[in-house]
This record gives sequence, C-alpha cells and structure tokens, in this order.
Amino acid sequence: MAVSVLKKSIWKDLRFIILIIIFFPLWLWLYWWLSPKTNLSIAIIDKTVLNNRYQEHNSLFWILGHEKYTKRNGGFYEPNKSYYGFFPLDSNKYRIKGLERFDQSKLDQLVKDCDMVYVTDTYGIYTEEWHQLAVLGDRSSLIYGGLSKQDLSFLQGMHKVGKLIVAEFNTIGSPTADPIRNEFEKEFGVKWSGWNGRYFSAFDTIKNPELPKWLYRNYQRDHNGEWPFKNDGIALVSKYDEIIVLERGDGLDQDVYAHIISTPSTQNNFGVPKDFKYNYWFDIMYADPLVNNVLSTFELPVNEKGKKLLSDYKVPFSFPAVIQSIDAKKPFYYLSGDFSDNPINMKTVQFGGAPLYKWMLIDYDDKLDRSVFFWNFYRPMVTAILKDGVKKY
Repeated sequence: MAVSVLKKSIWKDLRFIILIIIFFPLWLWLYWWLSPKTNLSIAIIDKTVLNNRYQEHNSLFWILGHEKYTKRNGGFYEPNKSYYGFFPLDSNKYRIKGLERFDQSKLDQLVKDCDMVYVTDTYGIYTEEWHQLAVLGDRSSLIYGGLSKQDLSFLQGMHKVGKLIVAEFNTIGSPTADPIRNEFEKEFGVKWSGWNGRYFSAFDTIKNPELPKWLYRNYQRDHNGEWPFKNDGIALVSKYDEIIVLERGDGLDQDVYAHIISTPSTQNNFGVPKDFKYNYWFDIMYADPLVNNVLSTFELPVNEKGKKLLSDYKVPFSFPAVIQSIDAKKPFYYLSGDFSDNPINMKTVQFGGAPLYKWMLIDYDDKLDRSVFFWNFYRPMVTAILKDGVKKY
C-alpha cells in the first residue's frame, strides 16, 4: 500500500514537471506579451547589409523587440525595413535608402523626430561580396558605404540638442573620407588610430579558406613574399594596408583573444563581466579624457615579442573598447568592436525573461560562437544604454 501511494506521488510530481516543461515557452511568451511597450524613436544606420539575414544589425533589433521598444507609430522595429542604408533585394538587385537623399531641412526634421541614433555599420558593400565572389577575398570596388556628409550633419544635429548617440566599429574607418572622419573626431572627442584588428582561427591559407587574400598578400608584399603563419591569433590592419600578425606561440602565448576589461562601475551599471574574451573585428581608438570616459578597455595578450612588434608600428596593446561622454546632457557612446554583428536567432525575441533560458542558446564549446558575446556583453550593455536613454525622454 505504501509503495502504491509513493508511486502515485512520484507520478503526480513527474506530471507536474512535464507540464511545466511543456508550457514553459507559453509562460515566457505571456510574460513578454503582458509587458508594457516603450516608445523610442531611433534612427538606425547600416550600410553593410549583404543579404536578408540582416546579421549586421539583428542583435540590436533583437533587443528592441525583446524590450518592446516601438516606433513613433507604435509599431515594432523590423530588421528588414527600419533602418537607413543598403537594402538587398531578390535577383542580385538592391536599393539604397540612406540619409544621402536628404537635404538639410529634412535632416533637421529628422533630428526633431528622433530620440536617438545608432550607427551599426558603415563599412559598406563591395562588388565581390555583392556578386557572391567574397570567397576570393580580394579587395574590390565600393558600391555603397562610408559615413557621408549627410550622416555627419545628422549626428552633429543630434549631438547639439543632446539626444542619445551610439556608434560602433568602423563608423569612421575605411571607406569614410578623411575630412568627414576629422569632423566626427573633433565633434565627439575620439580619434581612430588607423588600425583595425580581428582574431582568426587559423592563419594557414589551406586550413582557413575564409582568410582574406588581401591580408596575406599585403603581408607578403612587405616581407619578401613570405607568409610563415599557421596557428590562430590576431591580425591587425592599417589604413595603409600594413599588416601585423600576432600568432599563438609568436607574439602571443596560449591566450590569443582580445580581452574586454570593464571597470567595477561599468560592471555594476551595465551588467557586463569584468573580463570577456572577444573574437571578432575591433578598431583601435583613442578617447579625449577631457570629453569622454572609458568604460571598458581592449587588452591584447601579447608577450614581449608581441609588445616589441606593436611598438615598432606605434600600436598600443591596450585601448578603449567602450567610450562614454562625460557630459550626461550630450550622451554619446562609441563601441570599438563590431558588437552588433552576431548570429542571433530572432525567433526568441518574443520570449520574456531572457536570463532564464540563455544557457540553452549558447554553445560554450564553440570558441567562435559570437552568441556568447551577445548574451554576456552586448545585450546587457545595450539594454542598459537604452534604458538610460529612455529616462531622458
């Protein structure tokens, strides 16, 4: 009799657990659906949308949808529509809908209409990439890209009236013209060093077919045709096509990733970890300490040989990762990495309580899985920036 009662009790508990598992997604969706919407008018600029996956800005749109930020008309932001820049179409066609078509009066009106602007990517689209020849990895002619004078005018207008501005990696890098870059740097108290970098899983040209041809060809040009690298590591590229390679065992020891080191106040205010290993593109920026604070810093884990190599090119091994304006009345952030470019599953947008299930969406064994960065750094950082921006409107 006691055994029978025990079995019934176990079965009852088991059924309850099964019901929880089955209805868990529904509860998460209800939690999201019942959460209030927040109106926040955002101008998003992305000139590097190569295909209809919209990976270059999906991370931002995931946050906007998950946190239920809406446009002026009350509708949700749509990754295939709600931005200014390059729009891929079917049959290898495209449409360009950037701020370049606006005259000054329209730009002024846009400043009035918007609460904030987020520049996710201005690198642009090039002919080889667009015509699906990117596997060749060669440089090619520009179709559309770079920060334009209209973009700059809009950003200056937003800054003048104290509206929130967020800009990311390569906003003022190539192919942006020098005069526009110089004006941006003067306006916001930042400066591009002329160098970008990225982690590569292998420098072996046979094992890593995604290694850009221009990378090793430019190195060979300056080093008597040699390309002696095989292991993984970090490559740095200058605006003059100079190449520095920091390879595991040569310039780097066993630690081969750029580290994002955040201050204690940044950890508390933005919910990011003290130390995060980052494996994608970054630019080496400088921040004027009279104008900006550095919230997080990139540190390259170079050994003595690596330090000497960087020193020969006058390249620092520590530089800003997240920059914030000191003047809270003119809020400005610069994220010195390609932070919004992550392979995120947009089907999870409408499930509330992200911290409860993020562990199911991360492959911690895959060292190249950038969704780890999204969940542990980008999402909490940008969510906090947006919430702080909402307080001002």
